[in-house]
Amino acid sequence: MSVKCVIFDCDGVLVDTEKIGNQILINMAAEYGFKMELEEAYRIFNGRNLKSCFLHIENAIGQKLPADFEDLYRVNSFEAFKNEAKPVEGVEEFISKLKIPYCVASSGPVEKIRLNLGIAGLLDKFENKIFSSYTIQKWKPDPEIFLFAASEMGFQVNECIVIEDSIAGVMAGVKGGFEVYGFANEHNAFDLKQEGAILFSSFEELSDILNF
Repeated sequence: MSVKCVIFDCDGVLVDTEKIGNQILINMAAEYGFKMELEEAYRIFNGRNLKSCFLHIENAIGQKLPADFEDLYRVNSFEAFKNEAKPVEGVEEFISKLKIPYCVASSGPVEKIRLNLGIAGLLDKFENKIFSSYTIQKWKPDPEIFLFAASEMGFQVNECIVIEDSIAGVMAGVKGGFEVYGFANEHNAFDLKQEGAILFSSFEELSDILNF
């Protein structure tokens, strides 16, 4: 395979935000009787849009969350991201070595993607190369966001690779026919491999695997 374009997920791949966002979500939901360990939240919530996460919580507690729950979550998480978010270790050097086009394709809204990339000092590298599920109203594990990103970048599926850290994201990439590389840790390695990802544990390792 000749790789001509790299499609990055955002949270957990480019920007280290997953622990922050998940912790805020389960802390807020706990006020309504929801109980979940952070490790389980990584497995269930990562890569999915907020509405599906909220639905999971509502089904677990047997009631609707307040109408302003999403707005409050956005406020709380954005504030935390501003104070705590940082680029994933090694990703800046990995991007600096790329001699082929790349982009980001995320389930989050454009303003969230831009906020997190900006805080991490990566926004300038992705200007005009940001693709959001909210634009097309299709969310992972639906493959459409990756297909959309590839098309907008001007490449065929077999010319692109997807870099993901979530089960939903790997499922989306595989369903779309992409070669998917899974950023593995102790929480997700088994699941990502089960869904068909090629695992790596650092961007230095990924650079060696791809011979970039």
